[in-house]
Amino acid sequence: MNTQVLSEAALRVIEAYKDVPYFNNKTTGRRAGLKVEIGKGSHKEIFEEVEHKAILQKRDLRSFNPKDLKKFMVENDIGIECSGFVYYVLNEESNSRRKGNLDKYLRFPFSSGIIGSIRAKLRPIENTDVKTFAHDLNSKVIQVKAVQAGDIITMVSNTERDHILVVYKIDFENAVPKTLHYTHAVAWPTDGEFGHGIHKGKIEIIDNGKSLVEQRWIELEKEGEENYTHMRAKKSVTELRRLNWFN
Repeated sequence: MNTQVLSEAALRVIEAYKDVPYFNNKTTGRRAGLKVEIGKGSHKEIFEEVEHKAILQKRDLRSFNPKDLKKFMVENDIGIECSGFVYYVLNEESNSRRKGNLDKYLRFPFSSGIIGSIRAKLRPIENTDVKTFAHDLNSKVIQVKAVQAGDIITMVSNTERDHILVVYKIDFENAVPKTLHYTHAVAWPTDGEFGHGIHKGKIEIIDNGKSLVEQRWIELEKEGEENYTHMRAKKSVTELRRLNWFN
């Protein structure tokens, strides 16, 4: 069995976020501010903010274990949301492929007027959401049998928040994809107050002729109705897509 993975640089970005909680902008109600204040901060910016908050609160970060650190971030509304996480992973992957930063290519079809377009170009990360990634100007739908590391899974819904995952590894057998390994920033209802953040899961390809949601999804050892991500995918317009410049 052969395996295809993202670049080492992109994998390091995933690893850098492993202890960062999920940021729910809908809960906090924030719509503007620094990237780190709206769930769009780089891992460097996030930990700089953590250090700043710790100094203000006279807390010694050296005494924190990973659990303490995550709790501190949750209590101070510091985290990463799904499209922000994917943006940084794919930005690193794009650079590793010698394509340059995402802002070189991204189009912003939902930015209204000249001012909106200028704002999006000046602050691309803050203005890139799931629908932006999922728009045909930025990505195209691909079949399961054509999947590659770096492809995205977008979930657009009228009843739940839109969501996005990135495929970071694929297991192939005789050049046929057998297992897609994905990662995303998410909060499952069962995660509790401090269990949310970067999840990893896999999709076992049972039938290449069927849609992605008809395959076997496994995350946190959960399947079927206990797998919140899979259930969310079934309730959404879920597509496997590739950035247009990742051909």
